[in-house]
Amino acid sequence: MLSHAKTMLTTTHLYQEIHEQPAVLRRFLAAERAPMAALAAAIHARQIRHVVIAARGTSDNAGRYAQYVLGAFNGLTVTLATPSLFSIYKRPPQFGDALVLGISQSGKSPDIVAVLAEARRQGALTAVFTNTPTSPLAAQGDFVINLQAGAEQAVAATKSYSSSLTAVALLSTLLAADAEMETALQQLPDAVAATLAMSAPIAAVAPRYRYMQRSVVIGRGFNYATAFEMALKMKELTYTIVEPYSSADFLHGPLALIEPGFPVIVIAPAGVMLPEMQDFMRILRDREAEIVGISDDGATLELARIPLALPHGVPEWLSPITAIVPGQLFAMHLAHTRDLNVDAPRAIRKVTETQ
Repeated sequence: MLSHAKTMLTTTHLYQEIHEQPAVLRRFLAAERAPMAALAAAIHARQIRHVVIAARGTSDNAGRYAQYVLGAFNGLTVTLATPSLFSIYKRPPQFGDALVLGISQSGKSPDIVAVLAEARRQGALTAVFTNTPTSPLAAQGDFVINLQAGAEQAVAATKSYSSSLTAVALLSTLLAADAEMETALQQLPDAVAATLAMSAPIAAVAPRYRYMQRSVVIGRGFNYATAFEMALKMKELTYTIVEPYSSADFLHGPLALIEPGFPVIVIAPAGVMLPEMQDFMRILRDREAEIVGISDDGATLELARIPLALPHGVPEWLSPITAIVPGQLFAMHLAHTRDLNVDAPRAIRKVTETQ
């Protein structure tokens, strides 16, 4: 019976698309380097220092990643747009000399298209990262980067998200013209492939949380975006109330939620942020939280009740692209444990068009 259940899961679009991610990233890095280099050259030529990102849902989380990567390595101030100012209030702010970047798997949402259309009207440089290069959003881009994810049939976005993060990482690398960053980026698909080996241990852990009704996901720095994306995947696939926080924000009030046995998922790969995350986990242990730890650091994993070990060797700035994989797998296996349809969660569609 268990073998049958496993076979059924492996035939789902979601399972297959999660496991396609290494191939997607290899294809993206090979195919999109030249158009991304042209975008980087235009950013330098126009001396752009500010980026405004228009996105929704999963793509918004890619924007959160961009805030850290483009800020840390390229000195760019990155903000997330407020699309309703454009599409509903009809009071768009002035972009000045910003790059306005639309990120969207489908490229169809009218509010995101409205932001890019207004940016073009104002004469701002526009770019689009999309899995649909013939979309209405792509029509508004001076530069269009194809995410190269192929058809994504599961409602929950997985491979298009990792490709969006990789697009941000490639842009940052080309802007910086940094050989060390380039080497690390080219090794990324293999690192994601290695991370997929976590599927079996996560499947073994998932039944423990079959009746979990609420949880929080904690990440900080580059992995602040990962906390948001994992929480989103768990909400849409498992119907659990899961909220994302930075460890710093969580200490400013939400810590009061913690009681013995409260499940907290902590994303803490090696890097500059690790000591702070370890201190945070000790605070959680003092309050008897049940910690699910996602890390490539042995001492950090020892602080967790449920340790989920990431492969070693991925630099912190790229770790969100590997660290989200156990998040995707955890949400998928938990949904499967609950006998839910992992390809078609209730109430939502693959393409959501908001005004």
